Amino acid sequence: MQEIPVSLLTLVAGAFVTVLSIWLGQNHSLLPVQASAQAPLVDGFFNIMFSIAIALFLVVEGTILIFAVKYRRRKGDDTDGVHIEGNLPLEVFWTAVPSIIVLCLGIYSVDVFTRMGGIEAPGHMMAMSHSPSHVAQMPGSAIAATLSDASTTELEVPVPPAGARKIGIGGTPAEQGKVADLVVDVTGMQFAWLFNYPESGVNSGELHVPVGADVQINLSATDVIHSFWVPQFRLKQDAIPGIPTQLRFVATKPGTYPIVCTELCGGYHGSMRSSVIVETPEEYDSWLTENKIAQNQELNQAVAVKPAELSTSEFLAPYAHDMGISSLTLESMSH
Repeated sequence: MQEIPVSLLTLVAGAFVTVLSIWLGQNHSLLPVQASAQAPLVDGFFNIMFSIAIALFLVVEGTILIFAVKYRRRKGDDTDGVHIEGNLPLEVFWTAVPSIIVLCLGIYSVDVFTRMGGIEAPGHMMAMSHSPSHVAQMPGSAIAATLSDASTTELEVPVPPAGARKIGIGGTPAEQGKVADLVVDVTGMQFAWLFNYPESGVNSGELHVPVGADVQINLSATDVIHSFWVPQFRLKQDAIPGIPTQLRFVATKPGTYPIVCTELCGGYHGSMRSSVIVETPEEYDSWLTENKIAQNQELNQAVAVKPAELSTSEFLAPYAHDMGISSLTLESMSH
């Protein structure tokens, strides 16, 4: 029986490995949902690396299994194996192929990073925030902000020097030089994220952004290094004390996504979490309006009144309004 040429077997095996690795690299469930315009770029790069990794794994492990079976020690065979000094073509092959792969991945990664906005064009400077150099109000719910008259805590946040260059993910090549639709100042501290909307003066313990908006977040830290990471956005950037950093993104899918600190920052690092809530423009405007009213420091409304301290007309006023008559008329009818 004529043996199948090794070259033909190698060709068939190579084709099988290539098809299988590409299919597995494009059809896996290892990544969370894509929720930003930057996510497909990162996922495309990940899928390429994953396909290459699968191909290398199949080739290396497959070769080990074949050699383990074909060249296993037979019963009664105590002779030495064939002495091999080396194989120059094989050594060149397994040195050149990984080198080419690494070089190509490096070029591809720079291209992805540039398209995401990680490498700015020469001469572009970081957009400056119009917020004050400190956060004057701790975040809380809208109701708590309306009813509370408690004193607030001052948090010193470093002001970026004039002309400071970007560190982090800025605008894409098409967006560089343009002002973002929404700017949010984000402060990391042990062990929480604080979000300040400088244009409206709203502070929050969670990040709200409208879907489809070009959002720039300016990151800072008050104590140690923190790292701002949203897995669904495929974006991560350190918040460094004294050094302003930023992330710029476009959220594409409404929902609530976790914000995780991925830099060990202390004993309660694991609990330093928050959420980014991607809403429709109408929902975002409603949230912003509600919090602007709630956090207005001039609103010191009473939370309760004693009915006995009200006059008859004041007590009956809400009911008169609902009935469409004056409170004085209702008061006269009650006598």
